Amino acid sequence: MPALVSKSLRDHRRSLVRWTIGIGAFFALYLSFYPNISQNQDLYGDAALAKFPGAMRDLMGGLEGFTTGTGYLHGVVYQLFGPMLFVVCAAVLGNQAIARPEESGTLELTVTLPIDRRRLVFERFAALALGLLGVAAATFLLAWGLSVATDMGVAFDRILAAHTGVFLLGLLFGALSLAVGAAAGRRGPAMAVVGVVAVGGYIVETMGKNVDAVSWLRWVSPFHYYLDGKPLYQGFPGGDYLVLAGAAAVLLVVAILAFDRRDIGV
Repeated sequence: MPALVSKSLRDHRRSLVRWTIGIGAFFALYLSFYPNISQNQDLYGDAALAKFPGAMRDLMGGLEGFTTGTGYLHGVVYQLFGPMLFVVCAAVLGNQAIARPEESGTLELTVTLPIDRRRLVFERFAALALGLLGVAAATFLLAWGLSVATDMGVAFDRILAAHTGVFLLGLLFGALSLAVGAAAGRRGPAMAVVGVVAVGGYIVETMGKNVDAVSWLRWVSPFHYYLDGKPLYQGFPGGDYLVLAGAAAVLLVVAILAFDRRDIGV
């Protein structure tokens, strides 16, 4: 493993452990409620949840089949909260790659070393991807184990498909944070852009199914390529996931070019 990648992972190990524990605790808390949900059709069945405002149901993925294992796992973990946790985690890691050390003044020392700028950005991104993959792997095993323990009846490959999508979505936003940080050199703009794209993209994807005025924007929302394929129900949406991976790669190239051409005061 390249020295810069391993160093970045060592520097971020405490953050990665905290994110793993935090996301894992969220999964454990909400998945532990499933037995109670599945046994209360009067409160959580389709007829009861149909009374919720349509906009609220759209934002929560429709809440269809909420008392089934697949429906509950989709609505609680893989529709909104799980993806957003991974997006924030990846954005923070992306900020720690370039923008944070530049603001603190330590990046200037790094770039004076015999390390090509393009290699620096690429290896920082590689560390981001590996760190996020570690968080995804640990939380996937936890989600699958809890689904078995609570008798959800969701197949292993369907949970793997959904978790792969969450990882790719997070990776895209991590690359976006890295690219903005590499271009601006500050953490604030990077987090602001990630926040706007994430929140706006999610609203467009969920509300756009029923609002014609914004439906065309779904095709530019990263969440469309994660949610539209319904991985928990249909398995791996290969084409959509390739779009997410391709977009992350494009943003990495943007980050490399932006940082390579920018004067950081060295």
